[in-house]
Amino acid sequence: MHSDPALKLAQEQVKGALRGDIHRPVVRGFFDETTFTASYVVHDPVLKRAAIIDSVLDFDQPSGRTSTASADAIIDYVGAEGLQVDWLLETHAHADHLSAAPYLQTKLGGKVAIGNHIQTVQEVFGKVFNEGADFARDGSQFDHLFVDGERVEIGEIPLTVLHVPGHTPADLAYVIGEAAFVGDTMFMPDYGTARADFPGGDATTLFRSIRRLMQLPAETRVFLCHDYKAPGRGDYAWETTIGAQRTGNIHVHDAVTEQEFVVMRELRDSSLDMPRLILPSIQINMRAGHFPEPEDNGTRYLKLPLDTL
Repeated sequence: MHSDPALKLAQEQVKGALRGDIHRPVVRGFFDETTFTASYVVHDPVLKRAAIIDSVLDFDQPSGRTSTASADAIIDYVGAEGLQVDWLLETHAHADHLSAAPYLQTKLGGKVAIGNHIQTVQEVFGKVFNEGADFARDGSQFDHLFVDGERVEIGEIPLTVLHVPGHTPADLAYVIGEAAFVGDTMFMPDYGTARADFPGGDATTLFRSIRRLMQLPAETRVFLCHDYKAPGRGDYAWETTIGAQRTGNIHVHDAVTEQEFVVMRELRDSSLDMPRLILPSIQINMRAGHFPEPEDNGTRYLKLPLDTL
């Protein structure tokens, strides 16, 4: 097996947190049922430093109006807990909801960050939406671009970044203490895995990214970006463990081979509709949550490409 220093760093970090060598982060989830999205506030219980992961800006597509109730609930929690926000983290450029990172930044501070492969996403969708030369494709809309294996801290709790492409080219997992925030790579074990048919997505790559994550210790807490309430389950859930994924994920448990997964995933993806909010979401999220510049009448517009995706 080839060397994977980033994974080894994350494994040792999780083991240290499980031993009690470092603080375990406090994690508070916020679930938006409209977009089936879980957002998180993660903080060091001693130093009260925090990160917000995968925030949601409320958007009513028929009227074209945005609102901030979901983000305001996060702001209220941060204030009540006396937290200082250092990071506003995106696991990837979401296709199913708008990011509230710029709004939260104006209220709470912090750096907006994503993986450096956002540049690939910007290049692809810059063409889809026929963005002009004024649209930067170098990720400069974000305050920071993470690379695989990079480490920062939330207070005194280490955060290790793992690049886990497949759903999109830019997906990241953030391993914070013994908690892993895995974006759209995996869902709850009874629901399976994310699609891999977006531009730049790939089922084989997704399988290998998931197998990489599954090498974390079994006790690693896993926090998911979405849940769709699998048949027979009474309520939404967005926390599980690596061990539960290894033994019970219906798409990708340990006994599933790469070939079996790819055949299943590609067949399943061929039957799926595009996400309801993909066109507005990508246009906003590839800009780090910022809206396009207003036109000469003072109004901002989103494009609706026909017969493209």
